[in-house]
Amino acid sequence: MFVDQVKFNVKAGKGGDGMVGFRREKYVPNGGPSGGDGGRGGNVVFKVDAGMNTLMDFKYKKLFQAKNGGNGGNKKMTGASAPDLVVKVPEGTTIYDSSTDQPLADLTQPGETKVIVKGGRGGRGNVHFATAKNSAPEIAENGEPGEELTVKLQLRLLADVGLVGFPSAGKSTLLSAVTSAKPKIGSYHFTTLVPNLGIVRTDDGADFVIADLPGLIAGASQGVGLGFEFLHHIQRTRVILHLVDMSGTEGRDPYADFQQINQELSDFDSSLLQRPQIVVPTKMDLPDATTHLTEFKQKLATDSQYRDVKVDPISAVTHAGVRQLLRDTAEILKTAPTFAMEPETSEPETQFTADTEPSFVINHDEDGNWILSGRKIERLVQMTNTEHTQSTLRFARQLRSMGVDEALRKAGAQDGDQVKILDFMFTYTN
Repeated sequence: MFVDQVKFNVKAGKGGDGMVGFRREKYVPNGGPSGGDGGRGGNVVFKVDAGMNTLMDFKYKKLFQAKNGGNGGNKKMTGASAPDLVVKVPEGTTIYDSSTDQPLADLTQPGETKVIVKGGRGGRGNVHFATAKNSAPEIAENGEPGEELTVKLQLRLLADVGLVGFPSAGKSTLLSAVTSAKPKIGSYHFTTLVPNLGIVRTDDGADFVIADLPGLIAGASQGVGLGFEFLHHIQRTRVILHLVDMSGTEGRDPYADFQQINQELSDFDSSLLQRPQIVVPTKMDLPDATTHLTEFKQKLATDSQYRDVKVDPISAVTHAGVRQLLRDTAEILKTAPTFAMEPETSEPETQFTADTEPSFVINHDEDGNWILSGRKIERLVQMTNTEHTQSTLRFARQLRSMGVDEALRKAGAQDGDQVKILDFMFTYTN
């Protein structure tokens, strides 16, 4: 099964917890703190696997989670860092943040990697909190939570040449004639339901990859037919072979078909018409095809946008003109540029940096509790080890230094009110 779009969650590993520990050695009556740090949580890394050609592996798995770091140990021993979780994807995979549709990575080279979410750092053990006033601190940090994200993957086939045209224009027949690919061929529309790839071997060694895409129809760029689902695969191609049926067996106007397909390409992505294009009149072995080709060229000559486009008529059945088409395609590929993926255009959302993001936000729920939220304050409570009194007192001092007490007072908090941060709740006192 060919799958080219999926969505799932990725979660990096949590850092290991720091330890509260003390030296308990013989002949050392006043041993100091010796609690070690937690290890780093694993990252989630996406890596290109040249052996993959579909996103089928992600169809039914909805969470990829890296392992947590190991907890710190006594004698200042640091917990083990967790290995990164490597998620293998095909060449041509673009990774988006599902919530914003902003691209995070465009992976096109074999072995290319990208860290998508980072593991949390390990919490510090009590050895880091010893001071002259507190030589035996019972303070340690929990590990930092790993980053979490819902990602959307979209596969765009890495092909040098893309075949476009109306259904039954002869795309699959041409692909089977010039490559060893075996696409389904039938005398009905939409025989091709998924993209097919093949490698063209030329006499001079200028090999190239060609993609046969499902047929387009009017309205494909707005989701009509199968075109909208697969149009994005044409975005990476460097040369477009535009196949036009010259047989006239269906009573269609070849030039109107040619214009309609170009319009659909433009509506989907206007940059597609900047790619070199060869017009390929097909089925030239059938009656009346030559007459239709003459009329087609006459109309093309009057069109200022396409009058200079190259025309290579062929018959994929008799192979007439196919060799010349391949030579012309290979020649154009020598100078055709590589088209980089453009970021999705969308209204940018307000982004906070580490310097501008508020430390916390105060809200009041329907039960009368005060709710504190915000990345910084939530991270602080997650990394506080509340099992030890000294750690809890340190947390209270940190809240005060962040201005939480003053902000709650200004918001109207009264003695005895309940304040909640994530799952942690405490009583406010003025």
